[in-house]
Amino acid sequence: MVINRFRVPASAGEQFRADLQVALETLAARPGHVRGAIGRNLDDPELWVLHTEWRDVGSYRRALSSYEVKLTAVPILSRAIDEPSAYEPVLPGAALNEARSRSLP
Repeated sequence: MVINRFRVPASAGEQFRADLQVALETLAARPGHVRGAIGRNLDDPELWVLHTEWRDVGSYRRALSSYEVKLTAVPILSRAIDEPSAYEPVLPGAALNEARSRSLP
């Protein structure tokens, strides 16, 4: 699952909402997309979230490299709060991912 959080001034909220909806629809059209949703924080309405779920991490990464996503979704995703955004599901008894760097040395 991928969680992207955004801090958006209230005055820009409606335009941001429309742009984020387009980004979600573009991502949803990519192979491996399972589901997604947009949310806004109840206590802090300037805090927004885009939640997407993918068949696997490769599907998400390939989606980000597609032309359509680069054109419509990446500009809005680049406004996300700078923090880790990819999470693994934690199921009872399942082995968890190793805590190690994924980049090559």
